[in-house]
Amino acid sequence: MMAALSKAMLTDGRTLDQVVSPDVFAEVKKRAEKAGLPMMAVQRMKPWLVALTLMAPTLQAAGFKPELGIDQHFFDRAKDSGMKRQALETMAFQIDQFDALSPKLQEEMLKSTMEELDTEVSGMKDMAEAWTFGNVAAIEKLTLKSLQEAPELYQRLLVDRNRNWIPHVEACITNKSDCFIVVGAAHLVGPDGLPALLAKKGYKVTQQ
Repeated sequence: MMAALSKAMLTDGRTLDQVVSPDVFAEVKKRAEKAGLPMMAVQRMKPWLVALTLMAPTLQAAGFKPELGIDQHFFDRAKDSGMKRQALETMAFQIDQFDALSPKLQEEMLKSTMEELDTEVSGMKDMAEAWTFGNVAAIEKLTLKSLQEAPELYQRLLVDRNRNWIPHVEACITNKSDCFIVVGAAHLVGPDGLPALLAKKGYKVTQQ
């Protein structure tokens, strides 16, 4: 865990203000102070981690709680029931996906995240409503539009991971196991989503 997390930190002696533009750093400082995040810690983070870190307090302030996420909900239910649990990927892999982004793309990710933070709350509420009613078109628009504007991010964070997960899903089908697979909403929609990829392989996919 510590080895993986160390990849998210600046360890070459530089600090955040030395790897992003003055304008971006000034905005980071303003938002971090507003969220009560210590700048001493933020200064040591790589830009992609700062982007993720700034999102959390914004969503929590709007009433969204990490422990009530749908993935955590079903993980806890499975654990309490003594069911076997298996991850589609490791945390180390997830961190590597972000860490492999170029410095320029990391800064762009941080900048766009801060620009969208003010509308993130209403967007999350719209997303929750769309998910509740199974509105696939709305979910696709809300989750994929901005990501598709950054092709490298879209490819790395969605497309490649979806393709990596297909063998795990097929293993459940082949072994006729009763598998319950939980993934983020963005992985369920669009031409590169898991349902679309499975349909291309000849499987019948239905929405209930």
